[in-house]
Amino acid sequence: MHRSYTCGVRDTVDDHVEAWAAELPWLDPVKEAILTRMAMVVRHITHTRSGLILDEDLTLREYKTLVKLRQLGSPWETNPSALAELVGLTRGAMSQRLARLEGLGFVARRQEGADGRRVTVGLTDRGLETVERLMVEEERSELSALSGLSPDERQALADLLRKVTRSVDDHGPANE
Repeated sequence: MHRSYTCGVRDTVDDHVEAWAAELPWLDPVKEAILTRMAMVVRHITHTRSGLILDEDLTLREYKTLVKLRQLGSPWETNPSALAELVGLTRGAMSQRLARLEGLGFVARRQEGADGRRVTVGLTDRGLETVERLMVEEERSELSALSGLSPDERQALADLLRKVTRSVDDHGPANE
């Protein structure tokens, strides 16, 4: 039988871990509890984001593209090739994504230079307002998910997760 580290409070993961530990004696129950809880948090955040952006007729990947433009700072623009690299897309895939975002009125492309071959893409006023509103709603939801933790516990969790992500980084990429 494995040791339970429930701090006096149980959740559905405890039942999951106990069931698997009974079936798989080699299973590390602490590892299983950690990774199952992390997966639940990721599913919750992804579900919340998806719900927020559905009203705007955006996909999660399109939203991430708008967020990346917002992250660049004022005037919230760059060239499509640089944006493709930041988001991890090919230029062709980024062109398709930008065409849709432009059609929705969230971004605008403009040609620059004497020959007009350089293109800049940036957030429109509508795009900026939308991405900031969605980010504020997302922030509220994410803070709510952490509401059971004190500020010190949040910092401790952030520090521990940093160690986990460093281990993941050391063992190879698995990002979008």
